[in-house]
Amino acid sequence: MEAHAVPPQHPLVFRWLRCCFLSVALAVSLSGCRSFPERYFIQSVPETLPAPTVAGMPITLDVLTYNIEGLQWPARSGRAPSLKRIGEILSTLNASGHAPDLVLFQEAFSSAAIRSVKASGYPYMAGGPSRTQRSIDSTRVKKPGRPPWLKGELGIRFAGSGLVIASRYPIQTIMSDPYSRKTCAGFDCLSNKGVMMVRVAVPGLPSPVDVASTHMNAQRASKVRERRHLAAHRAQVRELRLFLDRYHDARNPLILGGDFNMRGSTARFETFRRYVPLTLVHEYCVTLPECDVALSWDGDEPWMDTQDLQLFSSSATISVRPIRVEAMFDGSRGSPRLSDHDGFRVIYRLDSTPAAQ
Repeated sequence: MEAHAVPPQHPLVFRWLRCCFLSVALAVSLSGCRSFPERYFIQSVPETLPAPTVAGMPITLDVLTYNIEGLQWPARSGRAPSLKRIGEILSTLNASGHAPDLVLFQEAFSSAAIRSVKASGYPYMAGGPSRTQRSIDSTRVKKPGRPPWLKGELGIRFAGSGLVIASRYPIQTIMSDPYSRKTCAGFDCLSNKGVMMVRVAVPGLPSPVDVASTHMNAQRASKVRERRHLAAHRAQVRELRLFLDRYHDARNPLILGGDFNMRGSTARFETFRRYVPLTLVHEYCVTLPECDVALSWDGDEPWMDTQDLQLFSSSATISVRPIRVEAMFDGSRGSPRLSDHDGFRVIYRLDSTPAAQ
């Protein structure tokens, strides 16, 4: 019997077919994602607003930033039970008065993720940029190489930003803007990532607080080369600065949180520091003992070990300083790990300055 030769393998062809399938599958799955409403989503209006703080007593604001990994197949599968549990835990904490005052959610893409956010027990909620929203501020960016459409750069957005801010205090204003069409790289281009801000009326303060959230371009998860995703991230940092300059009222204090995707990247941090001159909570709490650090930090630069950060600035009438940081949903006792991110929780103290008086 004549032996038949085994046809040679072509790894490049197999890689091309795999990338093609993954890109199409992601596009199809994301096209089924729902978007959280851009306008207020008010679950229930409380009969009375929280009472103002007694004069002279400290005012605190408890803020959690949390990427809930609310993706659909093929990016993720089997996430519904964990997402449901996130909403249940936050709802229970709200009922007992122990929940954060605000939660900055990222990756609220799937229907299960949106149900979880809505079930968390907060009376005021707002969603970030939608799938079709266009950017106001556009930055010129030259990314090396050609757009790899097999890795998500199709020129089409199949999902919104996945950003939601939930608050126990009334939201006065909502502002949002996606990053412009060319400031993305790889599979991140399939969603309309951006930044949003809400103006929150905190009882006892002479002015509201501006609270912003963002989710920036991934690094290796984008599946493109570093020089390409680094150029995209740098452009997004510049547009983040434009957004803050446009919408943040300097008369109000500012808190910015989210998934910045800068872990381990000195190059990304250098650009971020240049364009976003806010105080990093990690740095503040490392240097000042008045901030209670109730989580495990390794090394002298713990901000380099995480994607999830919070930053802040005071105003002329209200001073802001972190007094405690801790983790949530980190796998510790009573706080199960339900996402590929831990929640980063910061309690701020806000004091009226002599200028306010």
